Amino acid sequence: MSDASLLQGPIHSVHVDLGATFAPFGGWQMPVSYAGTVAEHTAVRESVGLFDVSHLGKALVKGAGAADFVNGTLTADLAKVGPGQAQYTLCCTETGGVVDDLIAYYVADDEVFLVPNAANTAEVVARLAAAAPAGVTVTDQHRDYGVLAVQGPKSGDVLAALGLRGDIEIADIEYMGFADMEWNGVPVRVCRSGYTGERGFEVLPRWDDSEALFRALLDAVRAEGGEVAGLGARDTLRTEAGYPLHGHELSLDISPLQARCGWAIGWSKPQFWGREALVTEKEAGPVRRLWGIKALDRGVLRQGQTVSLGGAPIGETTSGTFSPTLKVGIALALLDTATALKAGDEVSVDVRGRSLRCEVVTPPFVPVHTK
Repeated sequence: MSDASLLQGPIHSVHVDLGATFAPFGGWQMPVSYAGTVAEHTAVRESVGLFDVSHLGKALVKGAGAADFVNGTLTADLAKVGPGQAQYTLCCTETGGVVDDLIAYYVADDEVFLVPNAANTAEVVARLAAAAPAGVTVTDQHRDYGVLAVQGPKSGDVLAALGLRGDIEIADIEYMGFADMEWNGVPVRVCRSGYTGERGFEVLPRWDDSEALFRALLDAVRAEGGEVAGLGARDTLRTEAGYPLHGHELSLDISPLQARCGWAIGWSKPQFWGREALVTEKEAGPVRRLWGIKALDRGVLRQGQTVSLGGAPIGETTSGTFSPTLKVGIALALLDTATALKAGDEVSVDVRGRSLRCEVVTPPFVPVHTK
């Protein structure tokens, strides 16, 4: 895909001014790094980092019974949360494959706001729109809102310094809770969520308000000793935290159970897309499961490398990177459950024809501090 065909976010010119390097991701031209991935990663783990992830999709499900409709289609049980709370959930096929993983914001019984992955937004919207009952509309709002993620131990201090106003204080927003607030006279939705394994917030301004808010956030982040961060750090952080990325650890061919996302399924619900197939898989046990792999020798772990036990192939890596925190190569891998693997077992990974010794790890690789 050429640069000319890639979509750009609402503050692309700001990233250019900040000296970002870019790469295509999900059909968008995305900032990969500024000062360097390791430095940006470390800022998030130790202080605070600011990400522009406005490429993420946005969709609105609106109308009488909207929440019940969403609950009857997506996997997680929306009835277990209420207005002002967000929920990680999955849109599955009837055979149990994953169309996308997304965040559902329960605004009201008649309004649910969804944040899917960029490349899957159109498909999620199309599936929901086709199934929606009379009186419920599903609208693609991909380019109506920006998404700015403030992540790290000092993220709360950054948001508190911003001067946001609302019915709740920043410090009182619980994990996966959200509030509609105001900044300099413009509306902003603030959610205690993120994709790094650290305490953080995802801030959703209107598309055209994103640049001014990003600049204000960047000033506040730098005042706390943090920095702007790109897609490179976002990937190393989420891999260390063991978070799945659609197209790698989740896909039409990789079920939630295989990806250790069974916790995001409302098993007691009578209806959601893929329920019968997933219940059947749960009862039988998945034939493969996601594990962490940590290199015991020096080597670079990447997606698509064969993992072996006792010389026999047992699966392959789905993501791989160098861990700036652990200073070793790490990977996520789908491995056969018939091997009865357990944490601490030693396996080997084929790295360009060389056998690399690795240890099996139960994700995450590092402690998470989201709450």
